[in-house]
Amino acid sequence: MVLAVAVGCTGSDGEGAAGTRTASASARGGGEASGATATASVPASGPASATASGSVPVSPSPGDPVSLPALMEREQRGSDLRLGGVRVRTDAYTQYAVTYRSNGLKVSGIMNVPRGEGPFPALVLAHGYIDPDIYTTGRGMPREQDVLARNGYVVLHTDYRNHAGSDDDPDNDVNLRLGYTEDVINAVHALRSASRPNVDDGRIGLLGRSMGGGVVYNALVVAPGLVDAAAVYAPVSSRPEENIDRFQRPEGDPLVEEIEAAHGTPQENPEFWRQVSPVTYVDRVTEPLLIHHGTADDTCPLAWTRATVAAFEEAGKDVELRTYRGEGHTFGPRWADSMDVTMSFFDRHLR
Repeated sequence: MVLAVAVGCTGSDGEGAAGTRTASASARGGGEASGATATASVPASGPASATASGSVPVSPSPGDPVSLPALMEREQRGSDLRLGGVRVRTDAYTQYAVTYRSNGLKVSGIMNVPRGEGPFPALVLAHGYIDPDIYTTGRGMPREQDVLARNGYVVLHTDYRNHAGSDDDPDNDVNLRLGYTEDVINAVHALRSASRPNVDDGRIGLLGRSMGGGVVYNALVVAPGLVDAAAVYAPVSSRPEENIDRFQRPEGDPLVEEIEAAHGTPQENPEFWRQVSPVTYVDRVTEPLLIHHGTADDTCPLAWTRATVAAFEEAGKDVELRTYRGEGHTFGPRWADSMDVTMSFFDRHLR
């Protein structure tokens, strides 16, 4: 599942560990909620504080075409955002099927557009792992899609390549699913290039859950300044080898052998694994980041997030961790409260 790598981490609406189909009524429902606990925040050093001079650090030279530095150097091309048929009409928004181009590949998804003239700020959603063989368009974060649109945000939920109506990328899994990172970055570019009158393309944020949280980490280090803020729920580790060791290796996933044959093990090729870990490049991040994690998450351990937050803190970045006592990976009764926190966060940075 991964940060572009591992596949595990159960999420809402059927997100589950690699090769496992999960159905959870509580994951699909809302939440009654009463308050987040154990908040740790770090004062912002400013959204342009990647270096003492305020400029973004120079990208390291890519040592491998499959690496975050390679994505930093590559021109990302997102375009041709097209609205298809109406999927849902509510009293607050209309949901459309959409496609866009991500470095030449067609990627499908859904877009919720609030009623009214706008322009509305926008959020690109990165879903968690769901087996592509059972995935259907827009699946993964229905609760978030609904609440965000009802609060006046255009919501573009990307399916990623190899999912639903998207084009196939046969090398994506062996290449640690870094293609998902490109698809999220290019969803933002596609929104901007579409110049839709009801979308304020100067106010865009990212929201990811589980595997999608790892994708958001990657996007922040690859493309600093792309968006205005980002939030993640129950994210995977910011070190892909930890995701593989937790979700894929114990299951005997044959993909692990393919990955290590192509790129070496962490012991054989530590530089490769360093270059696919977003935690290596947190000094590049310029956006405020909000992270939600339950203390009872036995899918993606809270310790992973604490380690990632510590790296952001050490780099002087604007990061806030909200922990929820007793909540598991999919969040239950406190999900609604966590979304109140998320809405306040995005309202501060995108309104």
